[in-house]
Amino acid sequence: MTSFKQKVFAIVKKIPAGKTLSYGEVAKRTGNKKAARAVGAVLKTNYDPAIPCHRVIRSDGALGGYNRSIARKNNLLIKEGYKSSPTKHI
Repeated sequence: MTSFKQKVFAIVKKIPAGKTLSYGEVAKRTGNKKAARAVGAVLKTNYDPAIPCHRVIRSDGALGGYNRSIARKNNLLIKEGYKSSPTKHI
């Protein structure tokens, strides 16, 4: 596993239920603020339920992608109490 991928997974693991980060914010926290698309590519490969990649959304508040379906991502976020609002980002 690459060090970038490890950083992404470590950051995403820390996002609490009901909160989100944008792909860009995750990229920024890895030290590479221009790697938002690379963050998405890394998360697309994640099938570990301990890494809550459904909590990473687009900077405009849209859900973005999810390798298990957008409907499931939306349902998981709702179940965790997420309400679509910029103030809910951590």
